[in-house]
Amino acid sequence: MKTSTRLRASSSSSTPLAHSWTYDVFICYRGADTRYHFADHLYSNLLQKGIKTFLADEVLNRGEELTLPMIFQAIGESRISVILFSENFASSEWCLDELVEIMQCKQSTNQIVWPIYYKVDPSDVRNQHGSFGEALVNHESKFEDDMEKVMRWRTALNDAANLAAWIFGDG
Repeated sequence: MKTSTRLRASSSSSTPLAHSWTYDVFICYRGADTRYHFADHLYSNLLQKGIKTFLADEVLNRGEELTLPMIFQAIGESRISVILFSENFASSEWCLDELVEIMQCKQSTNQIVWPIYYKVDPSDVRNQHGSFGEALVNHESKFEDDMEKVMRWRTALNDAANLAAWIFGDG
């Protein structure tokens, strides 16, 4: 993770003085797909390099419940967000809400956003095909009275898919 360390050091000098970062990195991931594989390894490697990283399961105390406002706060307090796109990412309303918040922070605080595609094709995210398309069609039927929510998710997916990224595994 030499890249992360180098970028962390170089980006700190360009950090706005008015903003205080609690975390260097926030990891957005679909637990069922990546929690005990890629996300855990990424988290461990970042910590070994001294990079303060937010991974939801790791910051909770036993018995503590994770809430979306708690997650949004962590996103807003992170200098970098890593979005770990995986096969079932778009099936999770929670992941999609996190993604919208990350993309908003990218605009409002110049947060750095690094997408990673784990065993998915970037074009499926961008064009919302495959499992991403199926999930969004399901969300549309579930949220037919709140199509703006689904449109925010679609826009955030497209915007994130247009960023430079890393691809791991066969997509």
